[in-house]
Amino acid sequence: MAQQAKSEVRELPQREATGPKINWDDTQMKSSYANVCNAIGTREEVVLFFGLGNPSQSGGQQITVSLSQRVILSPFAAKRLATLLNNVVNQYETRWGALDVGNVAAADPTA
Repeated sequence: MAQQAKSEVRELPQREATGPKINWDDTQMKSSYANVCNAIGTREEVVLFFGLGNPSQSGGQQITVSLSQRVILSPFAAKRLATLLNNVVNQYETRWGALDVGNVAAADPTA
């Protein structure tokens, strides 16, 4: 579960000393949980949808996902996020073993 955000600016460790020092201000941050994610993109933006799917519906013809968050990114920010997520998943699998997601078909959340 999410913990209460502290009302202070935190400094996260940086790997390289290139570029400016970044202070991450999490005083306005909100946390939510999602077990479903989907994405669509245009030339100007990439949109990520996050929500909750009910695992008990997995055997049926239709599954309802309650979308809770939409995050809109520039293509450059999306590319950086993809690289970051790939690195995090690789570290996870190195430590805990491979994740098998099977054949996951992406669904259009706007349909």
